[in-house]
Amino acid sequence: MKKAIFILLLNLLYFLSQAQKYPYSMPDYTPTEENLAKRSEFQDMKFGMFIHWGIYSVLGDGEWVMFQQKIPYDSYKRLAYFFNPQSFNAKEWVQIAKSAGMKYITITSRHHDGFSMFKTDASSYNIIEASPYGKDPLKELAEECEKEGIKLNFYYSLLDWGREDYGFNKKIIDGSPEDTDWANYINFMKAQLTELLTNYGEIGTIWFDGHWERKNANWHYDEIYKLIHELSPKTLIGNNHHMTPIAGEDFQMFERDLPGDNKSGYNEGVKVSELPLESCETMNKTWGFNIRDNNYKSTKQILHYLINTAGRNANLLLNIGPMPNGEIQPEFVNTLKEVGEWTQQYGESIYGTRGKVIQPQEWGTITQKDNILYVHILNSNNKSYIFIPELNKKIISATSFDGRQKIKFKQQKEGVFLYLDESYNDPIDYIVKFAIK
Repeated sequence: MKKAIFILLLNLLYFLSQAQKYPYSMPDYTPTEENLAKRSEFQDMKFGMFIHWGIYSVLGDGEWVMFQQKIPYDSYKRLAYFFNPQSFNAKEWVQIAKSAGMKYITITSRHHDGFSMFKTDASSYNIIEASPYGKDPLKELAEECEKEGIKLNFYYSLLDWGREDYGFNKKIIDGSPEDTDWANYINFMKAQLTELLTNYGEIGTIWFDGHWERKNANWHYDEIYKLIHELSPKTLIGNNHHMTPIAGEDFQMFERDLPGDNKSGYNEGVKVSELPLESCETMNKTWGFNIRDNNYKSTKQILHYLINTAGRNANLLLNIGPMPNGEIQPEFVNTLKEVGEWTQQYGESIYGTRGKVIQPQEWGTITQKDNILYVHILNSNNKSYIFIPELNKKIISATSFDGRQKIKFKQQKEGVFLYLDESYNDPIDYIVKFAIK
């Protein structure tokens, strides 16, 4: 019996190890100097806005509504006739992001339903030709981002529920779906990516999603990644494939998880790489607009997520799902305003910092910029001290964030004892600054 269980465990471990690998060879990839500079710039930004918006918002039941409600594709496509977001205002969107302290915006250019939210010659199923709106919101957003110094990024779905050449639900044979023109689908994606990278100014990242639907398919990443790097060397590539990054990728993302965690169930066996890192999370539960989803995260929850991602050397990409008329829900706007009040006051401890100073602690985390450590005390449990383990950097002084109060500490081989009193309580985050050698 024990032997049988042991063999079963070995088989399971083998399966998981294989599931986390891309089964096709990739050429060696050496990033350019400008690419490396953009990676560092990306890490400095720390906070971005994720936007899931498309014709699915008309039904107000999230971005997976077609799949989950089993709506026939030909029927679902009629939603485009009703998608006319006359209240969309790119300037307002960018100002909401900027006021919250967000430094970049990543928006769905095309989601799993295949509807393109931009002007494209590769398909007539797009917002210009298939909807009464008849305008390109991504163009307007790109222009406004450029004015305000906000970096624009594009989410792009590899998965397509409707195109015949994608062949959704068809069996994969020798890397391609059975009885489909897979090469045509790959060329279609290349054509759209070329449009996105040449018609909207400098794009910070391409954020791929949907690989997980076909783990054994040959996605031709060798061709697609090469195209992106040649067309736009400054653009970073990330892929939400739920695997350890493969050659050609420039940053690693974690869906609904902090790097190193697997609470969402998407990151089993995924190693945290040395690439720039990003965690993405929603402000309620769903990504796309859901009229019944009022599970809104509090300002404190969002700020703790931001602080903890920074402590793990990652960015936070925080999602909103605009309404079908183009407006952002007032609940999101109000919370982001409060988040912005905090980032305006304490952003020094987040932007431009690096993490992984110590392992995550129950009381909080640490970020670092040059010779300053920011000790973020998120949960003191009303103790008179916190212990910071394995901190071997020589501390010169410890003060409150504003520098007005000296904080007592004792540094020894095992770590640092930081002594607190009642005046050091903060409802969100009490920050102590260590000056180090």
